[in-house]
Amino acid sequence: MKNPKYLDEAFEIITKEMLETFLKKHKDYGKGNILDMGELGIAFRISEKFNRIKNLLMTGRKPENESIDDSWIDIGVYAVIAILLRRGWFEKLNVEKD
Repeated sequence: MKNPKYLDEAFEIITKEMLETFLKKHKDYGKGNILDMGELGIAFRISEKFNRIKNLLMTGRKPENESIDDSWIDIGVYAVIAILLRRGWFEKLNVEKD
Protein backbone atom coordinates (compact mmCIF):
# COMPACT_ATOMS: atom_id res chain seq x y z
CA MET A 1 0.00 0.00 0.00
CA LYS A 2 1.29 3.41 -0.98
CA ASN A 3 1.93 5.97 1.78
CA PRO A 4 0.48 9.29 0.62
CA LYS A 5 2.16 12.62 1.29
CA TYR A 6 -1.04 14.67 1.19
CA LEU A 7 -4.59 14.27 2.43
CA ASP A 8 -6.12 14.68 -1.03
CA GLU A 9 -3.80 11.97 -2.33
CA ALA A 10 -4.91 9.70 0.54
CA PHE A 11 -8.56 10.45 -0.29
CA GLU A 12 -7.92 9.51 -3.92
CA ILE A 13 -6.37 6.18 -2.87
CA ILE A 14 -9.48 5.30 -0.84
CA THR A 15 -11.92 6.36 -3.55
CA LYS A 16 -9.99 4.20 -6.04
CA GLU A 17 -10.41 1.25 -3.65
CA MET A 18 -14.13 2.07 -3.48
CA LEU A 19 -14.40 2.03 -7.28
CA GLU A 20 -12.55 -1.29 -7.49
CA THR A 21 -14.88 -2.77 -4.86
CA PHE A 22 -17.94 -1.43 -6.67
CA LEU A 23 -16.84 -2.88 -10.03
CA LYS A 24 -15.94 -6.27 -8.54
CA LYS A 25 -19.24 -6.62 -6.67
CA HIS A 26 -21.29 -5.18 -9.54
CA LYS A 27 -20.10 -8.10 -11.71
CA ASP A 28 -21.49 -10.54 -9.13
CA TYR A 29 -24.71 -8.76 -8.17
CA GLY A 30 -25.70 -6.61 -11.14
CA LYS A 31 -28.31 -3.92 -10.51
CA GLY A 32 -31.12 -6.16 -9.27
CA ASN A 33 -30.18 -6.22 -5.60
CA ILE A 34 -30.25 -2.41 -5.46
CA LEU A 35 -33.28 -1.87 -7.67
CA ASP A 36 -35.38 -4.42 -5.74
CA MET A 37 -35.55 -2.28 -2.58
CA GLY A 38 -34.04 0.99 -3.74
CA GLU A 39 -32.75 3.56 -1.32
CA LEU A 40 -34.35 1.87 1.69
CA GLY A 41 -32.47 -1.34 0.87
CA ILE A 42 -29.23 0.62 0.73
CA ALA A 43 -30.00 2.16 4.13
CA PHE A 44 -30.54 -1.35 5.57
CA ARG A 45 -27.26 -2.59 4.10
CA ILE A 46 -25.38 0.40 5.52
CA SER A 47 -27.04 -0.19 8.89
CA GLU A 48 -25.92 -3.84 8.88
CA LYS A 49 -22.34 -2.88 8.03
CA PHE A 50 -22.34 -0.16 10.68
CA ASN A 51 -23.67 -2.54 13.35
CA ARG A 52 -20.98 -5.07 12.43
CA ILE A 53 -18.26 -2.42 12.78
CA LYS A 54 -19.74 -1.18 16.04
CA ASN A 55 -19.89 -4.70 17.48
CA LEU A 56 -16.29 -5.47 16.49
CA LEU A 57 -14.99 -2.19 17.91
CA MET A 58 -16.96 -2.44 21.15
CA THR A 59 -16.04 -6.08 21.81
CA GLY A 60 -12.48 -5.87 20.54
CA ARG A 61 -13.01 -9.06 18.54
CA LYS A 62 -11.04 -9.65 15.37
CA PRO A 63 -13.21 -10.05 12.27
CA GLU A 64 -13.42 -13.58 10.89
CA ASN A 65 -14.44 -12.57 7.38
CA GLU A 66 -13.95 -9.14 5.85
CA SER A 67 -11.80 -6.55 7.57
CA ILE A 68 -13.19 -3.46 9.27
CA ASP A 69 -11.62 -1.42 6.46
CA ASP A 70 -13.59 -3.52 3.95
CA SER A 71 -16.80 -2.73 5.81
CA TRP A 72 -16.06 1.00 5.79
CA ILE A 73 -15.31 0.79 2.05
CA ASP A 74 -18.65 -1.00 1.54
CA ILE A 75 -20.48 1.76 3.42
CA GLY A 76 -18.80 4.37 1.21
CA VAL A 77 -19.73 2.43 -1.93
CA TYR A 78 -23.34 2.13 -0.78
CA ALA A 79 -23.42 5.88 -0.12
CA VAL A 80 -22.24 6.61 -3.67
CA ILE A 81 -24.77 4.12 -5.09
CA ALA A 82 -27.52 5.88 -3.11
CA ILE A 83 -26.59 9.22 -4.71
CA LEU A 84 -26.45 7.58 -8.16
CA LEU A 85 -29.89 6.11 -7.50
CA ARG A 86 -31.34 9.42 -6.27
CA ARG A 87 -30.08 11.18 -9.41
CA GLY A 88 -31.54 8.51 -11.70
CA TRP A 89 -28.12 7.50 -12.99
CA PHE A 90 -27.93 4.03 -11.45
CA GLU A 91 -30.92 2.75 -13.43
CA LYS A 92 -30.00 4.41 -16.74
CA LEU A 93 -26.24 3.90 -16.97
CA ASN A 94 -24.14 0.77 -17.34
CA VAL A 95 -20.56 0.03 -16.38
CA GLU A 96 -18.31 0.95 -19.31
CA LYS A 97 -16.32 -2.27 -19.14
CA ASP A 98 -19.29 -4.69 -18.86
